[in-house]
Amino acid sequence: MNKGIIHAISISSERGKLKEEVTQANVIENFGIENDGHAGEWGRQITCLSYQSVQKSNKENNLNMGPGDFAENILIDGIDLSKISVGNKIKLGASVVLEVTQIGKEDHPSVVTRKFGVSLLPYEGVFCKVIAGGIIKKGDSVEEI
Repeated sequence: MNKGIIHAISISSERGKLKEEVTQANVIENFGIENDGHAGEWGRQITCLSYQSVQKSNKENNLNMGPGDFAENILIDGIDLSKISVGNKIKLGASVVLEVTQIGKEDHPSVVTRKFGVSLLPYEGVFCKVIAGGIIKKGDSVEEI
């Protein structure tokens, strides 16, 4: 079983804006993260990214990207998200369950690419819908179930 921790949680009030880190979030079943612009009744309610991918990109591109800078909601440390498939489930904290609906997305000149010249979501982003909600906090456990 693949296990890790929530390195960071980030949200933005609307789409097309960089996300800001928060210490905890209310994840709503079939909707997403409360007060996040990407929440709604669709398949990409929450975006996850590997913390190791951010570190690698920082080193390779001489950047100092942090939580939310790649427009991800959940930055996960300790799980190789490249091995996760559509349909897999990820448990965050005590009760939140996400189902992977998409890996990567069409690359377009997003606010991230325009500002930093690099983007990870088109290639490494793990997009999910919320199966079970609850409160999550930075440092909570993450496991593939």
